[in-house]
Parts: sequence; C-alpha cells; structure tokens
Amino acid sequence: MARRLTQQDIARMAGVSQTTVSLVLNNRADSEVRISPETRQRVLRVIRETGYIADPAARRLAEGRNRILGVFTYEAVFPATSADFYHPFLVGIEECAEEVGCDLLLFTSARASGNKRRIFNEDSRVRLADGCVLLGRTVDRDDLARLIADQIPFVSVGRRDDAGGPVPYVGADYPTVTRVLVERAVRLGHRRLVYVGAGEGAESWADRHSGFRVAVADLGVEGLQVDRQASLDAVRATGATVAFFEEQADAVVFVQAAAERAVAIPGDLSVVTLGSATRPVHSDIDFAGFVIPRREMGRRAVELLTTVLETGGTPQELLPCELIDGSTLIGR
Repeated sequence: MARRLTQQDIARMAGVSQTTVSLVLNNRADSEVRISPETRQRVLRVIRETGYIADPAARRLAEGRNRILGVFTYEAVFPATSADFYHPFLVGIEECAEEVGCDLLLFTSARASGNKRRIFNEDSRVRLADGCVLLGRTVDRDDLARLIADQIPFVSVGRRDDAGGPVPYVGADYPTVTRVLVERAVRLGHRRLVYVGAGEGAESWADRHSGFRVAVADLGVEGLQVDRQASLDAVRATGATVAFFEEQADAVVFVQAAAERAVAIPGDLSVVTLGSATRPVHSDIDFAGFVIPRREMGRRAVELLTTVLETGGTPQELLPCELIDGSTLIGR
C-alpha cells in the first residue's frame, strides 16, 4: 500500500518549507511569513497534481477545530409531515457549510423525558462539533442558558429572547412585513382587522402579533384577535373585513369551510397569511401574505456561526420577507 503523502512531501515537491504549505492549506497569512502569489500557486498545483488531502486530525490540532458544524433540531425534520417546511432551511445550511469547507453533524439522540428533545443529557455529543446551528419553532430556554454559560458557540435559526444573556440568531423580520400588510389593508379601505392565532409563546408568533398590534394602533384602526381554532362564525362575528392568519394551514381550512358555507373569500372577507405553512396542507389558493426567507436564513446561520468561531461575539440579524400580492385581499 502506498505511503500517505505528508505536508513535508508537498513542501519538498514544491520547493518550499512545511510552514509555507501549512499556511497555504489553511488559507492563512503570517505577519512574519510573506507568501508570494507565485509560491502559493506552486503549492496549490502540487496539491492538485498529487491529490493530497490534509490529515483532519493534524488540522484540528493546528486550528483547535474539527471543521464540523452541528445541527440540532427541536422538531423532526425528515418525516413527510414537516419536511416541506424545514427543507429550505437545511438546503441553505448545507450549501453554506460546503462553501466554508465544513461537514455537518445532525444531532438526533438527545431526548429527555416526555419524548421532548433537549440538547443536554447524559449522552449529549454537542461538543463533538465546533459549533451548532439550532433549528425549531420553539427552543428550550434552559438549553440556551447552558449554551451561553458554557460558552459553546451556536447560532439559532429564528429570533430568540435573552436566556441568561443575548442569544445569537438569524431570524425573519416578521414585525416589519406584518406592518406592511396591515398598511396595505388599510389603504384598501379596511378599518376592522382580526388576528387569528396565539400571538404568544414562540418568538415568531409574538413578533407577528407585535407587528399587527403596533400597526393598527399607529394607523388608528380597530385590531381584534381570536384563537387559531376559532370557527368561521366566530371570526365573522368580530365584524372584521380582513383576517390575518398566523398559520397558513389554518387559513386553508378556514377558506375551505367558507366555501362550504357560501361565504365568499375575498368578497365577504379578505384573508392574509403571515408566512408559509408549517404543516402539510394541499392548497392552490393564491393567498396575500409573505414568504419566509428560509433558505437564506439557513445560509446566514452558518455564516454567522463561522464568524462566532473566528472572532466571537453575539450576532443578531433579521432578514426581510418577500411580499405576495395574492388574490385574497381586496378593497372595501
């Protein structure tokens, strides 16, 4: 069996020092070692021609890193019931991890009592990775607090409230896009609006409701709220002319019920959905609303995590959502 090539071999073939090969491999520049473009290209050419692959263990010792990023999900992402919603996040995460030269490790074994996923338990392997991307509608605050206290690098996909300290995250700017949709409805003549959903609990729900509540107050129109399980009659009893649904899947069921009762959407009641469906639901309804930048959020989470690993800090970003005109919102 042929002997495995080493950095010393590459250095000898390129006519440079081993230190120079190490700096080129790690894409680093040393203040005391200047590498000319010609030398760098000569080293890279030898690497390509020989098919040399750096020893990951040696690289880990040199950098103090595995080049492995963990992905922890609080909800199962592969079953068909949730795959459609989570798939774009995972695509973005994978794309960016490949670009930055890291492998992904999906954590699936951390399960506590009550079948609830937790990052930390007696079998936790979170420290195998250099850092971790957290994914899920709700994230356990005790987990967040421990990640912060133990100084484990991580970034959450989705805005998170403080948990013993600021939480690094990349989220969607729900308050702004919800306000824009409220303003659009008011310009179309709507003066009584109803929010259908919890409006609390997960930060994403709270952010949507906050945008709705502040917008109706600033615009001087009436803003009401009913539970997401509210019936067609309960929503219509509010007297609202437009309903803002926190969950698109609930809006689909609502519109189907309206059709069965000969209630015209949007003729009798306009409907706006605040994001993509998180539950599988078949529908070809052209809802007015917005699209969550899920793929971009996944990509940006990895970018921010690499920044945390390299320079530290607690980055927090909200990405804009794309508006959809749709056909379910009309003037009064």
